[in-house]
Amino acid sequence: MDFRYTDDQLSIQAIARDFAQKRIAPVAAELDKSGEFPLDTIREMGQLGLMGIEVPHEYGGAGMDTIAYALAMIEIAAADCAHSTIMSVNNSLYCNGILKYGTEEQKQKYVRAIATGEAIGAYALTEPQSGSDASAMHTRATKNANGDWVINGKKSWITSGPVAKYIVLFAITTPGIGAKGVSAFIIDTTRPGFHAGKTEPKLGIRASATCEIEFTDYVCPKEDMLGPEGKGFAIAMGVLDAGRIGIASQAVGLSRAAYEASLAWARERKAFGSPIGSFQMIQAKIADMKCRLDAATLLVLRAAFAKTQADRDGGRFSTEASVAKLFASEAAMFITHQAVQIHGGMGYSKEMPLERYFRDAKITEIYEGTSEIQRLVIARNETGVR
Repeated sequence: MDFRYTDDQLSIQAIARDFAQKRIAPVAAELDKSGEFPLDTIREMGQLGLMGIEVPHEYGGAGMDTIAYALAMIEIAAADCAHSTIMSVNNSLYCNGILKYGTEEQKQKYVRAIATGEAIGAYALTEPQSGSDASAMHTRATKNANGDWVINGKKSWITSGPVAKYIVLFAITTPGIGAKGVSAFIIDTTRPGFHAGKTEPKLGIRASATCEIEFTDYVCPKEDMLGPEGKGFAIAMGVLDAGRIGIASQAVGLSRAAYEASLAWARERKAFGSPIGSFQMIQAKIADMKCRLDAATLLVLRAAFAKTQADRDGGRFSTEASVAKLFASEAAMFITHQAVQIHGGMGYSKEMPLERYFRDAKITEIYEGTSEIQRLVIARNETGVR
């Protein structure tokens, strides 16, 4: 790994940091309270290139690499996890999947509007009865007389589902053969037969709209199948590898915000006549938080570097992505927990952002594959035993 950032990487990092602190941080608490989707700031992020960082210029993106994406994600997440969640899905799960597996026509039609922030993208894999066991999905797609696909079924926990214009969807096209019978599709939500359910009332990332979506005789044109028939599950898993780098970056940004707040509090807050940072128990917490934050940051950069190499030379980065996601998400839970403890009663109050950081951190251990699934992926990749 080369630890020197390029000028482009530093530029997008600076752009993201400036926007996050000036436009997102001042409204984050109110958006968390109201649960309102931040459409205006998301569109501004698109105009800055943040919604399609790895998308080539010819499709409306910034044309940068995964390291640039990770650096920008960290900055946005440090201001507000809800914004970074929307950004992650657009970049990692939606745009990345179509760029890697789509036709030229699909890239031109379905990537540009998302990368520029004109529209929102989503990714639909999970169903009410199938979360970690994604191959157990029930949503079906069958061919009609014209060769188009008629889709019926439900998906759940769809990030940006209430506002998405386009969705990458996974459905069974050949039942009875498990994962080999899954195919991927690009869904235009303005077509008849698509319905978005109520927005879920979540513990954290509340301004990131999440809902169940339903398909009733939805007709998807045959040219909107993504990749070959029967390869949908492989596409889903490959896209999730990239998504895990995004969530690991989110966890690092969140952890950094909680750590920096705790560091300032330890210097300023006094008890028994001294700054609490002079007490050994607080010092131990600060040291443990710092070690986990730095380790998570380096693991994220390693995973981003591995994906950049894979994009250029081929190969997989599954283990690096899972290691980064597992460690960074659990570090986020540890660091935000310690941050609340260091702040004492004020950490528990909504007058300060610590309790929001704590609530937001939990989801990083769940979506894009739970911590349990990450351990399974890592162990299988390492041992070769399945």
